[in-house]
Amino acid sequence: MASQEEVFDSPKDWVSDHIEEYVETEGQKGYEWRNGAPTLLLTTRGRKTGKLRRTALIFGVDGERYLLVASVGGAAKHPAWYLNLVANPEVELQVRARKFKGRARTATGEEKPRLWQLMASIWPDYDNYQTKTAREIPVVIVEPV
Repeated sequence: MASQEEVFDSPKDWVSDHIEEYVETEGQKGYEWRNGAPTLLLTTRGRKTGKLRRTALIFGVDGERYLLVASVGGAAKHPAWYLNLVANPEVELQVRARKFKGRARTATGEEKPRLWQLMASIWPDYDNYQTKTAREIPVVIVEPV
């Protein structure tokens, strides 16, 4: 990802407001979201447009790996950011002031139960979201590169 490329933030106002505050304060504001859940900024390359797309997400940590849940609140379809990283797993993360590149992948069936429990301990609504949809909500693992 070229650092001079324009980055397009989520079209959802509340998410773009969160991103703006996070970027302006290097995570001093926006890192903790609602009940203290930690958030990061994820930048993916759009699978259709090729443009850089950024969103804010709750995350967990497993060793040196970062965990994300592609829930969209239990929507019937996967979020665009997830489809983007499946098409191109090279991503960028910002955790507070730290920005770094990563490689993303979907957790395997063997990995997922433990990682799902870890993420549900951070954001218990993930369990509720899974009951709302027939799709299996993916857990994404991002390894820094």
